[in-house]
Amino acid sequence: MDFDFALLLVVLTFATGITWLFDRLFLYKGRATRAQALGAVGGTTAEREQRVAEAMREPAIVEYARSFFPVILIVLTFRSFLAEPFKIPSGSMMPTLLVGDFILVNKFAYGLRVPVLNTKFIATGEPKRGDVFVFIYPGYSCTRDGKEVRSGRPCDNGEPLVPVPKMNYIKRVIGLPGDTITYRNKTLYVNGKEIPSTYTGPYVGSGGEGQRMAGASVREEMLPGVEHRILNAPADRGFSQGREGEWIVPAGHYFAMGDNRDNSEDSRYWGFVPEQNLVGRAFVVWMNWDGGIDFKRLGTLIK
Repeated sequence: MDFDFALLLVVLTFATGITWLFDRLFLYKGRATRAQALGAVGGTTAEREQRVAEAMREPAIVEYARSFFPVILIVLTFRSFLAEPFKIPSGSMMPTLLVGDFILVNKFAYGLRVPVLNTKFIATGEPKRGDVFVFIYPGYSCTRDGKEVRSGRPCDNGEPLVPVPKMNYIKRVIGLPGDTITYRNKTLYVNGKEIPSTYTGPYVGSGGEGQRMAGASVREEMLPGVEHRILNAPADRGFSQGREGEWIVPAGHYFAMGDNRDNSEDSRYWGFVPEQNLVGRAFVVWMNWDGGIDFKRLGTLIK
């Protein structure tokens, strides 16, 4: 989606703050002077107080700005530097995250960043292998005239470039800068070492996407330091079996994969995630709505 809520918050914060500041610096003093003069005019105490109150009354736009500025500023600060809510729209991270999950993302896990520009100004940490992270979709990696460019759709065969849509993706960090990632026969290798996984049973899900994936193999994958579940779809279900290949992660980039290995558009297809596209680390599911509230999902920690 192209709508940028962060940009809207920044604009509203700036507009209300400037309006309020302009009033305090240039208009308030004039109202106070008029109120003082009217207060000195004869009349009862009640009449003088009424005249003073009317003289000191702020214009409606200033009153609204003064009321909304601190609220908008708090919301902007919270979602820019502490935690931001997201909704899961697809099944690419099943069984870890389900369609309709509402999650919170830690915004200071990978550094504090300027809203809208996403430029890091304070380093606080880097992604670790196994993190479930949110990032700005980088688009498909293409080569034109010997240079890497990005496109909103595949460009392997010289297709024309299209603008990359502005949207957030959520995947799992599989490869760190310098790693060699190999995916073959539904098996993951990191730097030449096979990542073991064990079958735990068939997947049983609810909702449209959950029912579509019913019967898929649930496996416990043991990334170094992180054990998590993945899905492998049966070959007879019409799913593509996940692009295979070998990739070397360049400096300043990360290799991302969805836990639903045969139903995830990820780094195997469009390339690596640049460091400047990082948004934060997902850490909790605070609600699920997929035709109704699933109370069992509330408070689920993401690992």
